[in-house]
Amino acid sequence: MSVTVSGDLPGEPYDVAIVGAGVVGCAIARRLAQHPEVRVALVEAQDDVGQGTSKANTAILHTGFDAVPGSLEARLVREGARRLAAYAAESGIPLERVGALLVAWDAEQLAALPRLAEKAGRNEYHDTRLLGAADLYAREPHLGPGALGALHVPGESVICPWTTTLAYATQAVRAGVDLHLDSPVTHAGHADGVHRLGTPRGPLHARRLVNAAGLHADTLDRSLGHDDFTVTPRRGQLIVHDRFARALVRHILLPVPTALGKGVLVAPTVHGNVLLGPTAEDLDDKHDTGSTAEGLRRLREQGRRILPALLEEEVTAVYAGLRAATEHEDYRITAHPHQGYVTVGGIRSTGLTASLAIAEHVTGLLAGTGLDLGPRRPLAPVRMPDLGATSPRPCERPDLVAADPEYGTLVCHCERVSRGEIRDALAQAVPPRSPDGLRRRTRAGAGRCQGLSCGAAVRALFEEARR
Repeated sequence: MSVTVSGDLPGEPYDVAIVGAGVVGCAIARRLAQHPEVRVALVEAQDDVGQGTSKANTAILHTGFDAVPGSLEARLVREGARRLAAYAAESGIPLERVGALLVAWDAEQLAALPRLAEKAGRNEYHDTRLLGAADLYAREPHLGPGALGALHVPGESVICPWTTTLAYATQAVRAGVDLHLDSPVTHAGHADGVHRLGTPRGPLHARRLVNAAGLHADTLDRSLGHDDFTVTPRRGQLIVHDRFARALVRHILLPVPTALGKGVLVAPTVHGNVLLGPTAEDLDDKHDTGSTAEGLRRLREQGRRILPALLEEEVTAVYAGLRAATEHEDYRITAHPHQGYVTVGGIRSTGLTASLAIAEHVTGLLAGTGLDLGPRRPLAPVRMPDLGATSPRPCERPDLVAADPEYGTLVCHCERVSRGEIRDALAQAVPPRSPDGLRRRTRAGAGRCQGLSCGAAVRALFEEARR
């Protein structure tokens, strides 16, 4: 297995190069790794997998009830939700089926709920139920006053987005995929049946190319002569509330959706926090993930209506992510057989849910370009550390602590992270390259004090492992 962060890239052409190691790129790499005769490179601009949209989202496993009926996105979200739920169970990825409530706050929104239920049926989701105000408040007693009713979508779930991306990448690397980090693609060309990708680490060559570059997918697409879509980064700012707020909400609380997206929601997380957000701000800068005073003020204003008591709870963190919005309603997944090239663009907030189904679809498109996949073999299963709040941490398991006292030595007290967990994370097949990457693998520093108490100790362990 190979993960590189420096030095020249291999000179021999790969069978397939995937640009972008977000959740979708990693899922495609994992799927192709099931064909051991196919030599695959996963090329990522940053120093870790899942560094873009994949690490900064609402972490919802969607049913696809409100997708555009008949669209590619609707089909792949529907298929992907089933696949990912099963994969999470077998891989130890925390997932909670909390369900969602689309809350109507006025007569117009209330009138829209039956239409949304009918739309869900056209998307092959038939478990929705209309609720009156009394039933709604019985389910969510802390909801703000004035709600008229809701649409209950029991299949909506929350999941850990970091562990999902890392699980895909781990299986891919263990099965022989080369993961090249710190390798931004600066230009691309295609000649004589071979793609040439220019990077600061030298060129990388491949006979087939998959463009899963997220926010930069349109730029790469144009470098190969196509102009199918334009990515407009849509910033979503979110507020993370402390674990003490978790008792205030039982479901994902959704607004009735608008053309800009699903709107501001309140949602529990598998880590025990409560999210408020996101905003939806179309920007020009594909790197602007800063939070703004105005954005956070508007979130709190809307949060006060949805769940007034939430604003009395402590804020643990704020963050912002960029979604790859385009001028099209649907995904932009297109094969160009004459180039041996597949574009995977316009994958917005549903990419996490659809990732495994997108990977299956893209693999079929690659085969349609003439790629000989050879035999398919199952991958060795992977078991990820369970970061969910409903599962015991290693320090709470006497059997683990008795076998290895390092699991009983806490480093991060807020999140109950032990030296043993940090040691294991630093030795993973895809190890963290920064304390931030270590946080996503263990939650060290992600708790109430945001690393104030443990930050120095965590960094010391990280630096010691690097040496």
